[in-house]
Amino acid sequence: MGGAFLAAAVLARLGSRIELPTIPLFILAGILLGPHTPGFVLVSDPHDLEMLSALGLVLLLFYLGLEFHLDDLKAGGRKMALAGGTYLALNVGAGLGFGFALGWGTSEALVLAGVLGISSSAIVTKVLVDLGRIGNPETKPILGIIVVEDIFLALYLAALQPILSGADSLSAALADGGKAFGFLLLLALAARFGTRLVGRLMSTKDDELLVISFLGVAVFVAGVSEWFGVADAIGAFMVGLMLGSTSSGDRIRKLVHPLRDAFGAIFFFAFGVSINPGDLPTVLWPVLAAVAVTLLMNVVAGLAAARVFGFGAGPAANISTTLLARGEFALILATMAAGAALDQRLAPFIAGYVLVLAVLGPLAAGRSHWLARVLPGGRRDGDGPPPDGAGPVREPASATG
Repeated sequence: MGGAFLAAAVLARLGSRIELPTIPLFILAGILLGPHTPGFVLVSDPHDLEMLSALGLVLLLFYLGLEFHLDDLKAGGRKMALAGGTYLALNVGAGLGFGFALGWGTSEALVLAGVLGISSSAIVTKVLVDLGRIGNPETKPILGIIVVEDIFLALYLAALQPILSGADSLSAALADGGKAFGFLLLLALAARFGTRLVGRLMSTKDDELLVISFLGVAVFVAGVSEWFGVADAIGAFMVGLMLGSTSSGDRIRKLVHPLRDAFGAIFFFAFGVSINPGDLPTVLWPVLAAVAVTLLMNVVAGLAAARVFGFGAGPAANISTTLLARGEFALILATMAAGAALDQRLAPFIAGYVLVLAVLGPLAAGRSHWLARVLPGGRRDGDGPPPDGAGPVREPASATG
């Protein structure tokens, strides 16, 4: 574990000198020191970091919830639902069509619909933090799309599980989906009406007790969420949503930073450890084709979301590029597909696709002003500064509590 932290830190320090984002460097560290790459092997089994990796994802989404205020959700709920629904329709629909075009099978196509259709909440959160865009106006629809995706994710996984397992019971699938949706509704009601009570229970002047309290609540609710068939990350997000509106919200945002950064790094490192570069050449062309489809659909979806909120080319480019990365959900689907004895090309395809977009996404987000120049209403002459909020900047003090 110490070696993992050090390797991630060394590569990130080297990359910062040439202004590379940290996410692909953390992933690269995992690939280089994992069991699938020649040379020194630091971590021989990716499962050794499974719990720490899960904690990293939980803390990343918990922080996202802290920054996403209930007032924003109430004020722009319909617009966020429309933007999120449009994003899902375009990307999941394109993923399903791409899956059928490959001709690997119906079950494989259903898996690929989710792989190509849903963004990585962890990478999106990290990109927003690293580029100092938490306070940007287009960040609200980005977070809204992530919330809609997570709700869809819970229902999608519940529906996909019986298909992959060979079960033919529609009632069982509906029961699982109903259980997940019911728990999501319960969390939403708690976030809406229980904030004052939760705030009184969490209130303390002692930072040590506050850290233990919010960490315990976030991880516990994440675990209960998973038991109900809801992604653990969305449970942590809902806890952050509640706590961010309490009197302790500002202190929690400040105290969670070192935990978020440390375990977030382990999440991306563990992702790299799980990738076998030797399998990637066999699915190179399908991966490149899928990346091209995703790039196109994200630009279209970004323009659509920007139109819903009345934004221009700069924010549209930020939305398109920030939501580009794919990650933890695709890996969950790869694991499910492997257990269901689907086409053997599916696992290396997902690994290659996720790796390319996990690297390309943060790089594209930091240079979104290039895309903004060619979008309708954007700058075409290439001169002058990038649109507001579109260029790579350091995280400002306001984004760090």
